Amino acid sequence: MPPIHSLPILLCLLASLAANAHADTPDSDSIRVLLISGRNNHDWKTTTPKLKTLLEADGRFDVTIEEQPQRLTGDRLQPYQVILSNWNTFGRGDKATGDWPAQTRKAYLDFVRNGGGHVVVHAGSSSFADWPEYQKLTLATWQAGQTGHGPPHEFVVRIDASDHPITAGMDDFPIHDELWHRSGIQDGVTVLASAYSDPRQRGSGEFEPVALADTFGSGHSFTLLLGHAAKQMDTPGFGTLLRRGTYWAATGKAMPKGSLNDPPPTPQP
Repeated sequence: MPPIHSLPILLCLLASLAANAHADTPDSDSIRVLLISGRNNHDWKTTTPKLKTLLEADGRFDVTIEEQPQRLTGDRLQPYQVILSNWNTFGRGDKATGDWPAQTRKAYLDFVRNGGGHVVVHAGSSSFADWPEYQKLTLATWQAGQTGHGPPHEFVVRIDASDHPITAGMDDFPIHDELWHRSGIQDGVTVLASAYSDPRQRGSGEFEPVALADTFGSGHSFTLLLGHAAKQMDTPGFGTLLRRGTYWAATGKAMPKGSLNDPPPTPQP
């Protein structure tokens, strides 16, 4: 038995170890996110950690990064509630990529059909143009020969669906980002937010969707076409849409209020 005078030190040490063990264990109530990355025609090496930081800063999300999505199976996906795609096959990217095997394609679709969530950020859906079910799942994709964008510039994101759980209570907000026009939008999706594509910025002269939502089987899909680079993701409105959209995709419910979930303040003139 240790001397009496050493007991306080021993108790402090045990308390510290218990606290550290708890800190390393994800909260059982956390939303478990699988963030797929490892290839993109954008700078995924900076945007992937930024997305992880933006989600985990809220305290409601536990994010695991997967850089080899071609190896996903039903068993590998089982622990998660939502997939977030920051991965694509578009163009050359920075790594060679092959097609996903049939078991991965099936597991991916079944995950959402059976109640899982799916989230796309920016070009995270620009893959598998010959796979119609994937195109439907991802809501909006880059269509070669149709979709385009001008240079990154400042524009206002307009909230179009004020009664949807993701965007309820949000105000329009400015962002300096890349704005796609004439994206391949799936039929029947809900456009949550859009932005005017200014012809002076080589745009279409129309309001273009930037945030969309829909169901896929028993699951929920959310697509956020903003977020060309990590610095654009620092805009408060982007973070709010990302967190709310990911929570909704995972649960089908509105995200509980909290400091990071609250809509960003309306800029004053």
